[in-house]
Amino acid sequence: MSDQNVHKAGFTSSGITGGSLASSMMSQEARGSGGGVHSGGPTATLQEMGAKGSTHSSGFTSSGISSGSRASGMMSQEARSHGGGTPRGGTTSTVQSI
Repeated sequence: MSDQNVHKAGFTSSGITGGSLASSMMSQEARGSGGGVHSGGPTATLQEMGAKGSTHSSGFTSSGISSGSRASGMMSQEARSHGGGTPRGGTTSTVQSI
């Protein structure tokens, strides 16, 4: 995953770009959770990365998730909370796909 892809999706250092994939994700996530975007969820995680320009150092790469990285920790935590697998549309899969 590249910082460029995150920025193209609308996650930038100045916030989420209106009319972008990011704004659509934020809207969907807020509707699904009763009006807010949760810390640690896909939108918040991607926005944090977009603001910092830190996708590579987090362990999300074009080759997959790097062992021992922040990304692998997120994936393990998400898998444990979902009975052993990372759900489609969850934080890890969404961030990795972008």
